[in-house]
Amino acid sequence: MNHTPGSATAENGGDLDPRQAAVLLDQVTQQARRAFTPGTPALFIFRAVLVLVVFGGFWLSVRGQDPYAGPTGAALPLAFALVAVNVGWTGWAIRRAGSGVSGPAQRKRQAWIAAMVVVLVAGYAFTGPLYHSGASYPVWGLYQATAPMLIVGLVGAVTARVLRTRPAAGTFLAIVFIAVAAGFGGPANAWLIMGIGLCGVCLAAAVAHARERRRSVVEP
Repeated sequence: MNHTPGSATAENGGDLDPRQAAVLLDQVTQQARRAFTPGTPALFIFRAVLVLVVFGGFWLSVRGQDPYAGPTGAALPLAFALVAVNVGWTGWAIRRAGSGVSGPAQRKRQAWIAAMVVVLVAGYAFTGPLYHSGASYPVWGLYQATAPMLIVGLVGAVTARVLRTRPAAGTFLAIVFIAVAAGFGGPANAWLIMGIGLCGVCLAAAVAHARERRRSVVEP
């Protein structure tokens, strides 16, 4: 029986042929993407609902305020409840995405997660000092609605670019664009713009993850 050089080396445990190497490279790439953008389509759909409900609820609570005083009423406890569910679900997704990842990739992944958590917490934590410093309600409200996500988007885009994860970089750049656009809506309407924009980003991420999963199942 005749054997091609590529099949012979593969059967004898030698070098991979080009097709096998391409498949292996694609599998490694998909694993890296999952490690740095952990989540499932269902989780991203939940996040789409979360941002629409939370930011939309904040907008409903502030749209008639004169002067602006910030979100009030049932919007706050509902936001805390949904965010708590998201944190728990995200933690599970991170642990699942990290299975099988070790060495330098694991350290990069841990640094990525730590940086995002620190930036997100710091962005929202600065709202308190800004409020107590005597900043006007419009300035304080506009910061609260847009600045934390703007900061997260900028840091996330730069970090993703350094780590060469283009899909994540594109997602974070979209968040930056939404936050900048929301800033032109004023402190009240900024909540609505952020909610609709972030909902669209989450739905796009859900579609991308679903396609990637389908592709990984179809391909050998």
